[in-house]
This record gives sequence, structure tokens and C-alpha cells, in this order.
Amino acid sequence: MGIFEKFKSGFKKSASAFTTGLRDIVVKKEIDDKTLDKIEDYLIQSDVGIVSALEIREIISQTKIDPNKDLTDEINNILKNYIISIMKPLENIEFFKKKEKLNATLISGVNGVGKTTTIGKISKILKGNGNKVMLAASDTFRAAAIEQLENWANKVDVQITKSSQGSDPASVAYKAIEEALNNNFNQVLIDTAGRLQNKKNLMEEYKKIANVTKKIDPDAPHDVILVLDATSGQNVINQVEEFNKIIPITGIIMTKLDGTAKGGILLAVAKKYKLPIIALGLGEKEDDLQIFEAKKFAEAFTQIN
Repeated sequence: MGIFEKFKSGFKKSASAFTTGLRDIVVKKEIDDKTLDKIEDYLIQSDVGIVSALEIREIISQTKIDPNKDLTDEINNILKNYIISIMKPLENIEFFKKKEKLNATLISGVNGVGKTTTIGKISKILKGNGNKVMLAASDTFRAAAIEQLENWANKVDVQITKSSQGSDPASVAYKAIEEALNNNFNQVLIDTAGRLQNKKNLMEEYKKIANVTKKIDPDAPHDVILVLDATSGQNVINQVEEFNKIIPITGIIMTKLDGTAKGGILLAVAKKYKLPIIALGLGEKEDDLQIFEAKKFAEAFTQIN
């Protein structure tokens, strides 16, 4: 079973609930203004965001729908096509391709989103594409984080640079990039401590890691990936907002999409920030990370091929 089939299966409960909710709203053979209001409210409750809900409402109102067809299916088709139109430009398969020169990527996010696990999964894909990968254990706040990253390095057979718990995180990142350059690596993934976006001292430390990498390469970090947990709902909007202020984000990875009945939050983030969507995560296994494809996501979300 491919991961998008897993997503489709995982979304089944969410999509089924979504469709049932629509069926409860669409009780007439035609869609009037009152029904449109209810659909708009329902979309907002599903975390797709106010702007997207308004736009989808407008598209439905402007679309000539055959009353002999299943209206709920027709609305789901409109939603699927809308998702594709918003998200297709945000695909970024280039991220995983083999790089000709060193690419340093800073991985960030709040506590519990699955950063370290995600780094392990990214490493496997990068290595499979011919990249020589180095991990930097810059989450020195927790000894368990260093050990976890080391376990992933061993599992997917990539190199790791680490130091002891409590060491300066920026110095570990610097050392990793220095070693990578000296030994012809072309990918460095820098793990960072989970930090709340409203903790100023931790965010300053995060900024310091980025600044130190520039001492070796002025263009570093070449990518800044924010890992988000779909089960956090609308709170992920605040996370994107605050992290983006510190160091501009170049892409997002969303995890645990199967664990929420409101997977529409990814659409809300996509619409508001238009940031590249790198990948989607599902589960703890090393193959449970899928390079993002808008069409497959839209099909999984709406359960319509």
C-alpha cells in the first residue's frame, strides 16, 4: 500500500464525516444562498480557512450543477479541483534531487511535531537519490534527541556530527557543515531543539544557528524547513507566522495528517503563505514520508479520484 493510499485510508473517517456533514446541508435539489452560507460555515469549521471557504462558496455559486447528479459529489469535485489549483504550484520535488554542491537545510518546529523522525525519513529519500548526507545533532537541549538522531543515522546509513548534551547548538551545525565540505557531502540536515514560537531566548538561539552557518557559506542555510503537526489545527498558522519572522521559511512538511478530522489546515496554510510543501508524514516507519503531490493529496482529502 503506497503512502497516499494510507492517507486516503487515514482520511476516510475525516472525509466520511465531511461528506456526511455536506449531505446534511445539501438537502435540496438546488443550492440557494442559505445552503451556500451553511457550506461556507462548514468549510471554516473544517479548518480550510476563511479565504478559501469564501472562494469555494463563490465557485459553487457560479458553477452550473446538474440537479440530477449527486450534489455532494459535485461539491467535493469542486473542492478537489480548488485544492489542486492552490497547491499544484507549491510542489517542490527538486528538494530531494541530487545536489551538485553542498546544501545545508535547517529543520525547525515546536516540540512534538516529529522533527527528528522526519529528518531520518528525509535522509533516506535523499540518499536514495544519490546524495551524500550528513546530519547535525543541534538539538543539544535533550540528550534523548541526540540519541534519537544517531539511531536514525544508523538506520538509514548516513553520517552524523554530534556533541554532548548542553553544547552550543550553533557550534555543532558549524562543525557539520565544515566536515561536509571537507569530505564532499552534498546534503547537511540540521536538527534543532523544539521551541515554542513565543519564547524569545530560544528563538534567538535558533537564529544564531542560521547566522553561524553563513560564516562558512554566505548562502546558508539554503533551505529552512518548518515541520508542522496537523493535529494542532489553527495553531499551525501562528507557528508559520512566528518562525517565518526569524528566518524566512523555504518549505513546510506536515505530519500526522491521518490523525485529525480537520486535514483542511494544510489548505489554509497553503492559501495564506504560498510556501512550498515538501512532503507529508504518516506514521513512524522510515518509508512513511511522501514527497508532496497536490493531485494525490486532493484525492485523499475528498476521497474522489
